[in-house]
Parts: sequence; C-alpha cells; structure tokens
Amino acid sequence: MSSAEKFLYVDRNSINNPLEQADWASKKLVWVPSEKSGFEAGSIKEEKGEECVVELADSGKKITVNKDDIQKMNPPKFNKVEDMAELTCLNEASVLHNLKERYYSGLIYTYSGLFCVVINPYKNFPIYSEEIVDMYKGKKRHEMPPHIYAITDTAYRSMMQDREDQSILCTGESGAGKTENTKKVIQYLAHVASSFKTKKDPGSVVLSHGELEKQLLQANPILEAFGNAKTVKNDNSSRFGKFIRINFDVNGYIVGANIETYLLEKSRAIRQAKEERTFHVFYYLLAGAGDKMRSELCLEDHSKYRFLSNGKVTIPGQQDKDMFVETMEAFKIMSIPEEEQTGLLKVVSSVLQLGNMTFKKERHSDQASMPDDTAAQKVCHLLSINVTDFTRAILSPRIKVGRDYVQKAQTQEQAEFAVEALAKATYERMFRWLVMRINKALDKTKRQGASFIGILDIAGFEIFELNSFEQLCINFTNEKLQQLFNHTMFILEQEEYQREGIEWSFIDFGLDLQPCIDLIERPSGPPGILALLDEECWFPKATDKSFVQKVCQELGDHPKFHKPKKLKDDADFCITHYAGKVDYKANEWLMKNMDPLNDNVVSLLNQSADKFVSDLWKDVDRIVGLDKVAGMSDSMAGAFKTRKGMFRTVGQLYKEQLGNLMTTLRNTNPNFVRCIIPNHEKKAGKLEAHLVLDQLRCNGVLEGIRICRQGFPNRIVFQEFRQRYEILTPSAIPKGFMDGKQACALMIKALELDPNFYRIGQSKVFFRAGVLAHLEEERDIKITDVIMSFQAWCRGYVARKAFAKRQQQLTAMRVIQRNCAAYLKLKNWQWWRLFTKVKPLLQVTRQEEEMLAKEEELEKIKEMQLQAEQQLKDFESKQSQLMSEKMALQEQLQAEMELCAEAEEVRGRLMTRQQELEEILHDLESRVEEEEERVTQMQTEKKKMQQNITDLETQLDEEEAARQKLQLEKVTMDAKLKKIEEDVMVLDDQNNKLGKEKKQLEERISEFTAVLAEEEEKSKSLQKLKNKHEAMLTDLEDRLRKEEKQRQELEKNRRKLEGDGAELNDQIADLQAQIAELRAQLAKKEEELLAALARIEEEAALKNTAQKKIRELEAQLSELQEDLELERSARGKAEKHRRDLAEELEALKTELEDTLDTTVAQQELRAKRESEVSELKKTLEDEAKSHEQMLADMRQKHNQAFDEINEQLEQAKRNKASVEKTKQALESERNELQIELKSLSDSKNDSEHRRKKAESHLQEIQMKHTESERQRQELSSKVAKMQTELENLNSTLTEVESKSIKANKDCSAVESQLQDVQALLDEETRQKLALSTKLRQVEDEQTNLREMLEEEEEAKKNVEKQLYTAQSQVAEMKKKVEQETQSLEAVEESKKRLQREVEAIMQQLDEKNSASDKMEKTKNRLQQELDDMMVDHDHLRQMVSNLEKKQRKFDQMLAEEKTISAKYAEERDRAEAEAREKETRALTLTRELETMTGQKDDLERTNKMLKSENEALVSSKDDAGKSVHELERSKRAMEQQLEEMKTQVEELEDELQLTEDAKLRLEVNMQAMKAQFDRDLLTRDEQGEEKRKQLIKQVREMELELEDERKQRSQALSGRKKLELDLSDLEAQIDLANKARDEAQKQLRKLQAQMKDQMREFEEMRISRDEALNEAKENERKIKSMEAESFQLQEDLSSSERSKKQIQNERDELQDEITSQNSKNSQLSEEKRKLEARIAQLEEELEEEHFNTELVNDRLKKATLQADQLTAELSTERSNSQTLEGSRSQLDRQNKELKLKLQEMEDTVRSKYKHSISSLETKIAQLEEQLDIETKERQQSSKLVRRTEKRLKESMLQVDDERRQTEQYKDQADKLNVRMRQLKRQLEEAEEEATRANVFRRKLQRELDDATESADAMNREVSSLKSKLRRGDYSLNVRKLGSRLGADSDEDVDVKSEVLDSTPE
Repeated sequence: MSSAEKFLYVDRNSINNPLEQADWASKKLVWVPSEKSGFEAGSIKEEKGEECVVELADSGKKITVNKDDIQKMNPPKFNKVEDMAELTCLNEASVLHNLKERYYSGLIYTYSGLFCVVINPYKNFPIYSEEIVDMYKGKKRHEMPPHIYAITDTAYRSMMQDREDQSILCTGESGAGKTENTKKVIQYLAHVASSFKTKKDPGSVVLSHGELEKQLLQANPILEAFGNAKTVKNDNSSRFGKFIRINFDVNGYIVGANIETYLLEKSRAIRQAKEERTFHVFYYLLAGAGDKMRSELCLEDHSKYRFLSNGKVTIPGQQDKDMFVETMEAFKIMSIPEEEQTGLLKVVSSVLQLGNMTFKKERHSDQASMPDDTAAQKVCHLLSINVTDFTRAILSPRIKVGRDYVQKAQTQEQAEFAVEALAKATYERMFRWLVMRINKALDKTKRQGASFIGILDIAGFEIFELNSFEQLCINFTNEKLQQLFNHTMFILEQEEYQREGIEWSFIDFGLDLQPCIDLIERPSGPPGILALLDEECWFPKATDKSFVQKVCQELGDHPKFHKPKKLKDDADFCITHYAGKVDYKANEWLMKNMDPLNDNVVSLLNQSADKFVSDLWKDVDRIVGLDKVAGMSDSMAGAFKTRKGMFRTVGQLYKEQLGNLMTTLRNTNPNFVRCIIPNHEKKAGKLEAHLVLDQLRCNGVLEGIRICRQGFPNRIVFQEFRQRYEILTPSAIPKGFMDGKQACALMIKALELDPNFYRIGQSKVFFRAGVLAHLEEERDIKITDVIMSFQAWCRGYVARKAFAKRQQQLTAMRVIQRNCAAYLKLKNWQWWRLFTKVKPLLQVTRQEEEMLAKEEELEKIKEMQLQAEQQLKDFESKQSQLMSEKMALQEQLQAEMELCAEAEEVRGRLMTRQQELEEILHDLESRVEEEEERVTQMQTEKKKMQQNITDLETQLDEEEAARQKLQLEKVTMDAKLKKIEEDVMVLDDQNNKLGKEKKQLEERISEFTAVLAEEEEKSKSLQKLKNKHEAMLTDLEDRLRKEEKQRQELEKNRRKLEGDGAELNDQIADLQAQIAELRAQLAKKEEELLAALARIEEEAALKNTAQKKIRELEAQLSELQEDLELERSARGKAEKHRRDLAEELEALKTELEDTLDTTVAQQELRAKRESEVSELKKTLEDEAKSHEQMLADMRQKHNQAFDEINEQLEQAKRNKASVEKTKQALESERNELQIELKSLSDSKNDSEHRRKKAESHLQEIQMKHTESERQRQELSSKVAKMQTELENLNSTLTEVESKSIKANKDCSAVESQLQDVQALLDEETRQKLALSTKLRQVEDEQTNLREMLEEEEEAKKNVEKQLYTAQSQVAEMKKKVEQETQSLEAVEESKKRLQREVEAIMQQLDEKNSASDKMEKTKNRLQQELDDMMVDHDHLRQMVSNLEKKQRKFDQMLAEEKTISAKYAEERDRAEAEAREKETRALTLTRELETMTGQKDDLERTNKMLKSENEALVSSKDDAGKSVHELERSKRAMEQQLEEMKTQVEELEDELQLTEDAKLRLEVNMQAMKAQFDRDLLTRDEQGEEKRKQLIKQVREMELELEDERKQRSQALSGRKKLELDLSDLEAQIDLANKARDEAQKQLRKLQAQMKDQMREFEEMRISRDEALNEAKENERKIKSMEAESFQLQEDLSSSERSKKQIQNERDELQDEITSQNSKNSQLSEEKRKLEARIAQLEEELEEEHFNTELVNDRLKKATLQADQLTAELSTERSNSQTLEGSRSQLDRQNKELKLKLQEMEDTVRSKYKHSISSLETKIAQLEEQLDIETKERQQSSKLVRRTEKRLKESMLQVDDERRQTEQYKDQADKLNVRMRQLKRQLEEAEEEATRANVFRRKLQRELDDATESADAMNREVSSLKSKLRRGDYSLNVRKLGSRLGADSDEDVDVKSEVLDSTPE
C-alpha cells in the first residue's frame, strides 16, 4: 500500500481475525457507559432481574449495570466499517467505537447512510493530491473508500446524468474543518470540470485559459481575509455562513459562480475574547502595508487601536505580511480595480479609527463631549466627509419631533453606542459589497448555466452556556437542514423498498421536527418566537422582559417550549431541538433585531465625496434612525417603529434568506457532510468521546441512526446470505439448483424468525437492527460444535495410531530380546565362532559364477544400446523432415491468416466509414431542418412583437389621457387641500390620539385581508361541502334508522358476550393461580439447581486439585525413573568390573599357588592384593546396603503416590455418578415442567383468541355508533359556523374593495416596468436579426468558396494520384527500413536490460553462494579439528594402555562392560519412551478433563440461559408458543451434549483402565529390575563411582546446555520477530556473528596450538619410553590432569558447536528470508514483465500514431511540392478565377439586394441548401476515394507492423529461452554445489576412515611387538625349564608350569582370534 492509501483503505487482514470472532462469541461482549471514554467493552457474567454483572475487558473489574444502559456490540467483522448504516447493532456506542477505530488508524472519512462524517485530524494527510483526484474521477461511491472527493464526484456525475441540480451541505462546530472541506470540493470541481482544455466558441466571451477556475479558487482567500478570524478553537474560523453556487453548462464545464452569505458576526469588528483576533484583514493591512499606503490610510501600530482588544496576536505558521500580498494578488485575479481596492482598505482603516474616538461627560450635565477629535478627523479624511458635521451628528443629532426637527444632546453611552453601531454597519456593508463584487466577477452571463452544484458551509448546532439571538438563528437553520435530511433519507429508503417490492408504510420523519420549526417561525395562530419579536419591535416602551413574558404567555403550552431549569439571570426560556434542550437568554434581542443607526451620520456618508463610500450607503431609507427610537431607556434596550413598511427586521430578512435557501436546496439533490472536532486542544491522534458524542447528536448523525432503526438497515444479497448462514439450516434447502430468493425464504422459515424482523426483496434480504448479530452468534456456536467434534475424532484417530505403534514396538522388543538371549548363549561357544569365521569364506566360490552372469548381462545391454541408437537416428531424421514440412505449412497458414485478417480489417473500416458518413448525412439533414424551424420561429416571434408594440402604443395613449385627467383633478384637489389644511390645524390634537388606533387598525386590516383571502377559499370549499353534506344528511337519517335496529340486536349480543366474558375471566383467574403455583415450583427448582451447581463447582475444584497432584506425582515418577536408569547403568558397569576382578583373582590365585615357594617378594605382593580385595569387598557391601535402603524408600514413596492417585480417582468417579444422578432428576423435572407449560400455553392461547374476537366485535359496534353521533354533531356545528362566517365575509368585502383600489395603482407601476423590459427585449431581437443576416452572408460566401475549391481539387487529383503512387512506395521502403532499425534497437536495448538483470541476479547468487561456502568451510574446519582432537585423544589412551601388559585384559573387560552398558542404555531408552508415552497419556487425560470442565461451564451457561428463558416464558403470555419451540430446541441441544458427555466419560474410563494396567506392568518391571539391581550392586567398584560422578556431571552440563538452548530458542524467536520487522538490523547482527565466528576460529587455533604442543610432549614421552615405565605413577597423574583439560576443551568445543548451530540457524533463517524475497522478486519481475509488455504495446501504439502523423506530414509536404509544381498550371486558370471574381462581385450586389428583400431570400436559401447538399454528396464521393487510398496505405503499414510484431515475438521468445537457460544453469549450479558438498563429505569420511585404519594398523603393530616380546620371554622360560628338567630336580613344578603354559597359550590364541575377528570390522 502507498503512503496515501494507508489513510484511505482499511487493512482487512487485521479485521478478519478468527480469534477475535471466537472471543466475541464466547464472552458475550457488550458496551457499558463510562465517564472517561464514553463507553467501555465488557462481558456479561450474571443477570439479576433488570440488572447485569459485567466484567470490564480492560481492567477486569466487575460492575452491576442496568439492562437499559447496556448496548450491544457488533461482531468483529464490522470493525472499521466504511458505512455505519451497515452495522447490525446501530447504537451510540458502536458508532463512536467505529469512528474512534478509524480515526486512530488515520481514516478520517466515514459514511453514515447519506452522511459523510469527517473528523479533523489536525495534521496534513497526503490524500488531496492530483493522483487521488484522478483515482476518484468517474468512480461510484461504493467502489472507492470514503472521501469528500467521492461525494463531490457523485454529485457531479448525477448532475451530468440526471440533469438535476445538486447541493453539498457542510455543517459542524468551529474548527471542525468545514471551510477546508469546501475548499477541497471547489478544488476537485475546478480540476474535473475546468474548461481549460476546450476550444472557445467564436461568439463567446474571450477568456484567458482557466481564468474562471482561477477566480473561483481565488475568491476563497478574499472571503477568508474579510470573513475569517482566529478563535480559541480554530485559527481560521469562518465567522459567516456561505452558499457557493457553481454553474455548469450542458457539457459539464464551469461557466460561472455565485456566493450568498449568512449571519456575519459583525460584533467581532468591535471586541474580541481573550487570545482571539478580529477579522484577518485588519492584521494583514497593518503588517503588509507599505510606507506610502500607511500614510494614505493613516495606519498606526496594533496597540493603538481600541477595537483590537488583544493587540497584536499572531497565528503560528502564518505570516500576515505574506497573506496581505496573497489577498492583493487575489484582488488582481478577480479583476477588481485599484480604485475600489483603495476604497476598501480606507473603509477598513476607518473602522479601526472609529474605535479610537473617545467621549467624556460634561461637568453640569450628562451631555457627551469630544475632547480630542484627531481620530474623528482621520475618520472623516478616510470617508471624505466634513469633520464638524460628523461630530455634531454624533454629539447632538437632529431628531424629528412631530413636523419640526430638534437637536438632542447625546449622553456618553449613547455616543459610544452610536459609534460602535456605525463601525459594525460599515464593515457589514463593505463585506456585502465585496461578495457582490466577487459574484459580478464570477457571473459570466453570456454563457448560460444548464445546472449548478451548491456548497453550503454553515455553522452547526450550537449549545453554549449563554445562548443569544445568533444561536437561535443558527439552530433554526440546522433544524430546517435536519428536516431536509430526514425527508430525503426516507424518500431514498422508500424508493429502494419499492424497487425491491417490500411492503412498507411510508413515514415522513421530517414532520418530527415541524413542531420546533413552527415554534420559531410560525407567523400566526399562535405566532412563533420570531413573529413575537417583530411584534414587540412595533410597540413603544417594549423591553426584553416584556418580550419574554409575551413568549411565555403565547407559547407556554407548546410541547417544545419549556421554562428553564437555570436561574432567571442565566436563561429566560428553553426550547427542545432535535439535538437536545437549549436555554436562551433574551438580552438585547430587540436591539439586535432592529439594528438602529444614527441617521444623521448615515446621510453624511450617503453624501460623501468618495464614490465608494456613497455607494455603500445607498439605501438610507431602510435604516432605523434615532427619531424612530421611542421611549428608549438609558441602556438602549427599547422598541422601535418602522418607516411606512419600508424597514424590515433582521429576523424577517434572515427568514427570507433561509426560505430562499431551503427552496433552492429542496429543488436540488442534497449531499450531507458532517464535520467533527475531536478535541479542543488541537492535538492530532486524540479523541474525546463525550465531545464527539455531543457533536454527533448536534449534527444529526444519531438522529439519522434513530430513523435507520425504524426501517430495515441491514441488507444482504441472496447469495451472500445463503453462503454465510446455510450452516444453520443444513437440511432446509433440497439438493439441485434453486433460485436464490426461494432458498433464502426456506432458510428463514427453518430459522423460525419473526416475520416482523425481516423482509425478502427481489435481490436482497432486509433485516431489522440486531438480527444479523443474533445470526452471527448462532453461526459461531455451530462452527465451534463442528470443530470440537472434528478435534475429538482427530484425537481418537491419533491415540489409536499411537496404541497400534506401541503394540508393534512391544512385539519388536520381544523379538530383539529373544535374539539377544540366543546370541549371549552362542557367543562363547567355540563351534559358533568357527561357523562365523567360515561362513564368509563360502561365498568366494560363487564369485566367478556371478562374474560370468554379469558379463552376459553386459553384452545384452550393449546390443540393446546399439539398437536404440539406430532407432534414435531414424527417428531424428524423420523428425527433421516433419519439422520442415510443419514450418512450411505454418508459413502458408500465417500468410493466409494475414490475408484474411487484412480483408476483415478492410471490411470493418469500410463499414465504420459508411456508418460515419451516414451519421454525417443525418446530422446535416437535422441541421437543415433545425435552421428551417428557426426561420419559421423568428417570423412568428416578429409578428408577435409587432402586435405587442401596437398594444403597448394603445395603452400608452390611454394612460396619457388618464394622466391629463389626473392633473386636472390635482389642481382642484390643491384648492380643496388649502381649505382642508385650516381644518387639519384644528383636528391635529384629535389625529395624534387616533393615529395610534389607526395603526393598530391597519395592522388588524392586514391580518384580516390575509384571513379574508383564506376564508374566501374556505367559503367556496364550504359551499361545496354544504351541498354534499345536505345530500349526506338524508342518507345518514336513513342509515340511523337502520342502525338503531342493529343496535338493539347488538345489545342483545353484547349481554350474551358479557356472560361469556365473565366465564372466561373466571377461567383466566384459575389459570393465573396455576401459573403462580408453577412459578413457586420453578423457584424451588432453581434453588435446587443452584445448590447442584455449587456442588458441581466444588467437585470441579477438587478435581483440579487432584489433577495437580497427579501431575506432581508424575513429575516425581519421571525423576525417579531417571535415577533408576542412572543406577542401572552404574550397576552394569560395576558388574563388569566385578567379573574382570574375579577373573584376575582366579588367575592370581593360580599364579600364587604356583609361585608360593619362589620368592618372599611374591608373598608380600599376595598379602597386599588380599588386603585390597577385602577393602573392595567391604566398600561394595556398604554401597549395596545404602543402595537397598534407597530403593526401599523409593518404593514406599511410589506406592504411596499410587495409592493417593487411586483414591482421588475413586472419589472423582463417585462425584461424577452423583452429579449424573442429580442431572437426570433435574432433566426429568424440566421435561415435566415443559409438558405442563405446553398444555397451559395452548389453553391460554385458545381463551385469549376467543376473548380478542369478542372484544374486537364489541369495539367495531361501539366505533360505528360513536362515528354516527360525531358526524351528526359536526354537521350541526358546521351549519352554525357557516352562518357566522357569512356575516364576517360581508363586513370584510367592503374593506377588500378599498384595498383593490390601492392594488390598481401598484399594477400601473408594474406595467411601466414591463414597458422598460419590453424595450430591452426589442433591442435584443434586433441584435439577433442582425446576427442572423450576418450568418446567412457568411454561409453564402462559404458555399461559393466550396464550389471553387471542388473545381480546383478535381484538376489536382489526377496529378496527385501519380505522385502519391511513386512517393508512397518510396515512403514505405524508408519506413520499413526505419521500423526494422527501431525494432532492432529496441530488441538490443531489451537484451541489454535483460543481461544487466541476469548479471545482477547472478552477482546476488554468487554472493549468497560464497557466503554459504564460507559457512560450510568453517563447518568443515571445525569438524576436521574435532576429528584431529579425537584422534589425538585416542593416541594418548593407546600410549597409556601400552605402558603395562596387563592393560590388555583390562581393555577386554572394558569392551564387555561397554556391551552391557549399551544393553542397559537400550533398556533405559525403552523405559524413558514408556514414561514419555505415559506422560503424553496423562497430558491427554488432563486436556480431556479440561475440555470436560469447559463443557460443564458451557452447560452451566446454558442452564442459566434456560433459567432466563423460563422466567421470560412465565412473564410473557403472548410469546409462549415461540418460547416452547426455543425450549425444545435447547432440550435437543442439551440431550446431544449429554450423549457426548457420556461417550467422553466412557472413553475416559477406558483410558483409566489402560493406565492402571500399565501401572501394574510397570510395578512388575520394577520388581524385576530391582532383583537385577540387587544382583549387580554386589560387583561395583571405585572406578564405577568415578564414572558415575563424571556421567552425573555430564548430565548436569547437558541440562545446563538444554536450559541455555531453551533460553536461546526463546531469544531467537523474539529476535526473529524483530528481524522480520527490520532487515537492516539483521545485516548488522550478521556482521557481529561473523566477528564472533572469527573470534571462535582464533580460539580454536589457539587450542590447536596447545594440542600440537601436547603432541610434541607425547612424542618426547615415546622417545623416553623406558623412563616412562619407571615413572608410571607420575604419568598417571599427568594423564588425569590432561583428561580434565580435555573435558574443558570438549566443553569449549560444545560451546563453539552451539555458536555454530546458532549461526547455522540464523543462516537457515536468512536463506528462508532470501527465498521468500526471491519469490517476491520473482513475482515483482513477473509484474514487471507484464508492465513491460503493456509498455511495449503502448509504445507500439504510439509508434503507429507517430507513423500515421509522419504519413500525414509527408502528405502535407507532398501537397506543398505539388502546389509549387502546379503554380505554373494554375496561371492558366487565373483568368477563370478573375471571371469568377467578377461573378462573385455580382453575387455580393445580389446579396445586398436580398438583405432588403427577405421573402425572396427564403426561396433563394432553399435553392442554395439543395445546391450545397449536392456539392456535399460530390465531396463525400471524393472523400471515399481518398479513404480507399488511405485504407490501402494502412494495410501496407499494418503488414509492416505485423512483421515487426513477429520479429518482436521471436526476440521475446529468444529472451524467454535465455531466461529458461539461465534458470536451468542456476539449477545445474545448485545441483553441482550439492554434489560438490557430498563429494567433500565423502572425502572427509574417507580421510577419517584412513586415519582410523592407520591408527588400527599401529595398534596391531604394537600388539605384534608385544606378542613377539612375550613369545621371546616364553621361549626363555621354556629353555630355563628344559635345563631344569634335564637336571630332574623339579618334576612336579614342570607339570604345573606346563598346565600354566597351556592356559597362557589358549589365552594368546583367544587374543589372536579376537584380533582377526576385529580386522574385517
């Protein structure tokens, strides 16, 4: 994923986690309300009535929460979902969680149905680049992730497709990112719909490229400078609302724009809160103005202006100076002239200077004075007005009192208020003028817009501590917008439901908000808040308090109006909006609504010398002046009068603006964007939950979700529903094909869902909120059951397999035992030895026969080989022939295919050309028809206009006559007026009193006129109704009579039904009593169940403790067995030593008996030997006793452990049996209760059904009766009302007649305006006529020129054809050569690229191979060094053994001991294997026990669920039938679980029996082994003890090594994870490992040097052999020390081997990673190949296009050459052209005459059109000829292209072959490397065998030397004996010596035989 895609797309691998799904299903996760994080995740543990115990997921705390506060959690597959409407559990917690998860992973855009929710990230994301604009361009909303571009693109595409106006509504708090998103919308539209690329029409306005788009984009910085400011929440907060309307033409290009603004916060120009700024312009101007501008605008420092409350406040990361330059450049782009710019800036400076005007009270009066007028002078200089007039107007303005004007002195507060009001008004007017000027620049009137996209950027719903008039207006707009959203949302929902054919009663949720809207804006009956505010402004001496009292009186009963809970000082009244309750404070509302100004200053500004200032203050009449302020208090909180209906309040203006906006929005297709601020600290990555929730409520997102819940928000396609949930209904759908709708219907029927929860449409299944989560839970339960059964089957299979394997091992062990016993018997038998020696010699005679057979086979094989070679040659020759034939056929085929393809292409081109020409013809015909229609329309319009002119003239004459009459009347009236004025002077006093009453009456008249109009319509409708009702009355009277009869009959029926009802009530009472009894029984049963569950839990705890003890005992057993095995091995060794010693003793005894009389020295030796033997015996006996004691203790411990285990098992069995009994009893009771419940529910349903029927019947009768009575009463009341209304109408008719006279006057004024408009229309029609005449002239000239060109082209064509043929051939040849060279170059370049890639890959391979070779070399070196060490060690041992002759027998004894130790080792291994098997069995048993406990917990949960369901069953009467079905289903599930538990229990019992049998066998084996040990322990030696100690040391060392290896393995695993994250660290570690390896090598070299030194010492020992014989004891000590050193060396070696293994593991891991990287590289290379192929195709297409362009250029060049050649020929034709020019001049004269005569012109136009059509037909024929030529050329070029393509393909095939060859070479190289390694190993093994052979040869030589020496000694003894025999003294001794010699000779023979036996081995 790219860097931008991370912030758009969700990583689905992290979401689709099966572990999370299982965790959600098992823990019953829910959302719990939290003070810190809004909502926390938790799992339900217990349910206690209306409360639940919930364990929090994060902290693990347990909390009791009310069920109503808990909200369901969605399954994990819905995490980070793009559209929150898809959530199955639609609630506040899930919406907040989804937004939070997406926000933390960088996804700021999320859909919520029609909304797009945006959370401000407070940092820049790379998701607004041109690449992403192109990504979203033309894509559907569901194809791409959520984005503002997706919404703008859908709006743009729907505008283009449906031709419907669109709107995008951006709302949100300040700082949420509204303006930024509107900017992004405008940028996107400017990029997508810019007219930069299109050619302008000649008649259109001449624009520079993209000027309009630039202006559109640059309008934003100007508006931001003048309308935005820094607030606490936002550095660039827009302090006004705007609606940007971008107009588009028919083709979808921007043609203009318009901006409307709402609610500018003008009070910010005067004062600001702490750490806030006023509008940016003031700071830009003060920072960026030059010296000249400063002097012109009288600018000063920031600190000197009072209106800049906080002085110079900077924005981080923004320079005011640079921003000033940008705004000035934007002014230039918007084409605002410099004069207007300076005027604007002067007004800005004057607003600042107004704040510096200071006023003081005079001493003796409250009158204000201005001590320093420098600020006033600056203001007057900037606004071009008189200073004295200005100061007088502020300090003592003129006020009209009656007919006279009076100067009234102002107080300090009044003067300051007037100045501040003036500053606010000037800034507001300047801002309005600026918006108007921008609109003027953006409005391109000459290009009319077909449709528009409107972007609304307005503040969201606001709830502050103090909410004033501005907040009411903003909240009112948001109510309206929310109503629009609700209405549009459910219209779309209804459309989808209708499309899917779902039954749905439409609910207009927009009406939910209507009461609140009426409360604010209703004009009358009762009037709303704004109407009451306007009414209060009319009355004198009205205050804010009186307004609040009036509001409370009028609207106190309204459901949306409340009295505030706060104190009266904080709030006056409260309104419940859709977002919540809002308290409003009505301070200065009357002032804000009237917005009064000092009219003296306003008139001065209107008469200003500066044109800009005077234009700003044009509409002086509409201002509320000081003379209109009546009865104002000092605090300026008063009420005002209006000037004869001219003035309109702020509330009225805003209502009008809002009404216009809503009408435009209703006519558009709206798109909603909701911006959200995550925190007030402007920190990225932080989200405050409560803040976001408040905004979601205010923005209407939660309101939209509330509406979603009413419908069917979750919808799934049939296929997906079937695929996902078919596991829940396996047998519902029959086999074979079935329609998706039918299958889904069957599945839902099988699921037994309530029909109110779902609807099946045409392509989808619709569900209510929460149904899918329930289905997901059931699906997870089903899957877990399937997997558990599968696991159980797998475990059984594995256990059976292991059992069979053990049986086989047992049989194999018995066979081995038999063979071993047989071998031990035959081993010492001489005949067997002879047989073993003779047996291999028997096969020597058969070798010659085998050789002859092998030679015969060789000859046969050679013959076969020759035959095969001949056949191969024949086949190869045949193959070559066939290949040549195949190639020829392929060439023919390709040629024919090319011809066919060319023919098809030609045919296709001709067809397309024909279609194009036909289309051109149709277009021309349609144009002709359109132009004819236009002519007729113009004529009709002309006639109409003439008639209008005549009518208007007549009207003018009549009006002039009327005017003259009126003038005469005026003269008479003047005379009358003079008389009346005298009377008026008398009646002035009376008029003053009656004036007020008159105004009130006028207001009432206006109201009465509105009521009259309504009532006139009502009277008409009522008259119609009256006629209808009179007819209805007669019918009703007849019906009444009939119904009275029916009523009597119904009363009789009613009495009967009442009797039945009483009986039914009695039955219901009985049933309720029964239900109460059942409830009591249920409660008892529940208590018993709880007790049983408690027992089960205690038993489970006991079971767990027993299992722990079993595990501990098993661990002790394993340790004891290991000790036993060690002691067995030691005992075997001791037995070997004992036998050797016994043999030596016997030999010594014989020698002693022989040599008793020889010497005294021998007797001493004998005594020493005997003492040593006695000591050895004592030590042996002591050790045997201690060993026996140890064994006895071990047995006791073992027996005790086994007894404890047996007791625990028996207890577990008993507990199990008791649990099963209680379970069966409970199940039987539950079944009985279910049966009783079923019977009760059936009887209850029947009774209720009857009761409902009776009640419905009664209700229908009563309804009919009441309706008839109501109708009668209504008719009588209507007759009375009609009479009163008729009387009122007669009185109002007189008043209407008086007003109709006024209306006639207004009509006359409107008619005068109409005349002006018609005059403008006349001018436009004249212009159009002039343009049409010009067009006709141009068309005539065009036709003449075409005729001339056609004649010239016919002459040129003949010459051109000849030239074309020659030049085309030359061009084709050239192009062929160029193409071939290009193709060759491209092939060579591709070859070079491939070679580079191959070289790079080979280099990588070489590097890797070299690294692996190095590792192998080091390994080989280490092995060689080890071997050398071992050889040296063997040498040392041989030297020691050769020191004494008696060592031979000792070596023989050692060999026997080795065989015995091997046997014991085998026995130990077997015992270990058995112990491991038993451990595995024990582990399996423990696992099964754990599963059993888990199942038991599941059963407990199901029991709890059943309890809750039982309670629900008892409580709910209507849903009894459904709950019975659910109980039956749960009963079946419980029965299945019981059966599974029983089977598992049986299996466990079988396994327990098996373990007991195995235990008995073990005990038998132990007894046998003990007997063996008792025998073997008698013959143990000191050397055995030493060896045992050494073995123990080695075992400990091995254990330490194992622990180290485990630690290293864990470290390696953690390291592996780290290594996978960053490969760069790996390289560093490899370097370190190499260094460590080098150090190890150095250490090894040192060790080698030490070993060499030791070898030298041993060589010296060999030289000094005689000295060594004398100093044997010293040598033995040295040998022991050397052995210790050798042990140390071995330890060092083992450590080096460990490091080597680590390195090898790391190498293997690296190789795995390299292979994975190679696979990735291969994938990338494949993608690269595909891309290269695509690029090649594109390049070919480009080359074709270049080729075509070159052809066109060549043709142009040829045409120019031909033109030069044809100039000579054209000279002859010039005379013809002159004649034609003369004819042309004549035609011009005729054209002038035709202009005068329009009627004759029409006939000529038709003839000319016919002529032009004929000329066009001729031209079409010529074009077709040209087409044929071009098609031929195209065919030739296509042939060339195909040839080049073939060559390219061949080259690509060659490249592929080369790649394959390289891959084969790689494989061969790998194989060779492997072969080389094998050969190296074989060489090393051979060398080792050679060294061993040499060692063995040396041994033999030494033994031969010893034998020769012993033979010489024997010969000497024989010679000495012979000499003694000759003497005859010692006859007896000779016999003894002979017997001894015989024994020695036998021993020598045995030794020789053993040597001979060992040689072939």
